[in-house]
Amino acid sequence: MRFDLITIFPEFFAGPLDHGIVRRARESGLVEIHVQDLREFTKDRHRTVDDRPFGGGEGMVLKPEPLFEAVESLLGHGVGDASKPRTHDPKMVIVLMSAAGKLFRQETARRYAQLERIIFICGRYEGVDERVADHLATEEVSIGDFVLSGGELPAMMIVDAVTRLLPGALGNEASAQNESFSAIDDPGSRTRHGSTVANHALLDFPHYTRPAVYRGWGVPEVLVGGNHAEVANWRRSAAVEKTRRNRPDLV
Repeated sequence: MRFDLITIFPEFFAGPLDHGIVRRARESGLVEIHVQDLREFTKDRHRTVDDRPFGGGEGMVLKPEPLFEAVESLLGHGVGDASKPRTHDPKMVIVLMSAAGKLFRQETARRYAQLERIIFICGRYEGVDERVADHLATEEVSIGDFVLSGGELPAMMIVDAVTRLLPGALGNEASAQNESFSAIDDPGSRTRHGSTVANHALLDFPHYTRPAVYRGWGVPEVLVGGNHAEVANWRRSAAVEKTRRNRPDLV
């Protein structure tokens, strides 16, 4: 899997890429991650990447020229123009990180993990010229209903979410199967309240470790009883209850 990150702040990624699962995946050759400085594709001595919006208004907008040329440089070929639409490689996506994009979910991460390459366009300022979203990016993605200063942090979060789903990235492959937003049993589980919750929408079940009692708070007895079937049932029920409490919108 190859990730390309197009940004005006390439140094932003120096820290996040050098820790944890992403670092190990890079060192093992499981993933390649390349950071591209957008300013290398500007034409003026000031290395200008933005301009004022047509129609007026506050803020600045990232220009289309350097973004198109940066992506084309990474691809090694052109992406077409209005007279010659591009053809899309099904094994790759070009993702524009944007607060106006479709919401990134765990199912998106699973779909991305099946690809061979992802190019991220990290937006900044007031936004990105819409022609980038319409004619360059294949997907416009948001990580939530809030606004950040740029797309670098969201892009890094997606790199992490996708990398950990790649075979060999985790020490225990079951770790990616038994966690929030991942199936923990057969599709759909019946709760004692009579409601059905799709397992892929459940949050992770609660986890406990030693000591068994801390400041008077004990670990649920079922977890130390040694009955694996009872533990599995408790975890399923606890995941449903936690989902109802913290994310009722998923139920």
